[in-house]
Amino acid sequence: MNKTRRIRRLGCAALVGTAAAFAVHAQTPPAASASSVNLYGLIDVGVEHVNNVGASGSGLTRMPSNTGTLPSRLGFRGSEDLGGGLRAVFTLEMGIAPDQGTLGQGGRGFGRQSFVGLQGGWGTVSAGRQYSMIFLSMLDADVIGPAVYALGSLDSYIPNARADNSLAYRGTFSGLTVGAEYSFGRDAVNAGPSPTGTNCAGESATDSRACRQWSAMVKYDSAVWGAALAYDRQNGRNTTSSTDLVFGNLNSSSKSDSRLGVNGYVKLAGAKLGAGLIRRDNDGDAAKPRSNLWYVGASYPITGNLTLDGQYLRLSYKSVNDADSQMLVARLSYALSKRTSIYTQVGHIRNDRLAAVSVSGGAAGSNPAAGASQTGFNVGVRHAF
Repeated sequence: MNKTRRIRRLGCAALVGTAAAFAVHAQTPPAASASSVNLYGLIDVGVEHVNNVGASGSGLTRMPSNTGTLPSRLGFRGSEDLGGGLRAVFTLEMGIAPDQGTLGQGGRGFGRQSFVGLQGGWGTVSAGRQYSMIFLSMLDADVIGPAVYALGSLDSYIPNARADNSLAYRGTFSGLTVGAEYSFGRDAVNAGPSPTGTNCAGESATDSRACRQWSAMVKYDSAVWGAALAYDRQNGRNTTSSTDLVFGNLNSSSKSDSRLGVNGYVKLAGAKLGAGLIRRDNDGDAAKPRSNLWYVGASYPITGNLTLDGQYLRLSYKSVNDADSQMLVARLSYALSKRTSIYTQVGHIRNDRLAAVSVSGGAAGSNPAAGASQTGFNVGVRHAF
């Protein structure tokens, strides 16, 4: 009996000790975490009026879905310190059509960016859905950016230059940035729901070139000026029937759509001047395979809160006459705070006889008749968080 009592007493002591240990652990604060996750986003909603739409030349008033001054988005960005100067990084970012509350990029959950990678003093290596280097090369020289009246009106790929299934590297060393990106299958979304969808999933076991894409960039930035050179190439895929369509008529993996971009900027007395050229070679357009897209713009802070931006753009084709388009854009933005701004912007496009390009990249359905000019006017509010 005494032995049994001793065993019970030892068991009770063990239980009490375990409970005490749990209590102490519960009262001890956890060690500081070396990782972080940030929620961020931007909502930009405006109303625009575009005149001279379609053969009737009627006007159209609407809330643009794709962009105002900047595309709306919601994202998560995080990193973890792995020690020795190495970090794990990730970004998940979805596009939003704020006029309807729907997802952008063809309804993708994280269609703007979705990648994970490792980062160190040598740069960043990442994998997932990522921007092309030609987009990243233009962020400083294109003063208007991905706005409703901008480069995207003349080439919708520019503000949407991303690729699925891609590996990327980017590093900056004393002002010099180098980058490269390669996609095993660039885009599985059809062009119907997405402005640049190509229905070209790639990753084919029978055709190693089908739907592949790659890009590269060299960029230099100083305190007062910068310049960049970038290249982007997209391969098509072989089609099996007349109903098996690929957007852009890249119906063979031997066909490609490539863009070579060169740009630069300079800062003068608070203002910034930027200019660039995108040379495009598109095997999918038999009539107009070669084109040049020029842009030159300026940004000037009138006051601490009021900024005026302007840009001239020209799209010209080398082998076809009377198919060029020219645009003029002006934008006035007033910062109510560091996060909230109101703005007004106007764009005008003049199309040659064979061109029917819309001044607005805000949504489909606003193209004029061939040879017609068009003007768009937009006012809105933008909030970042």
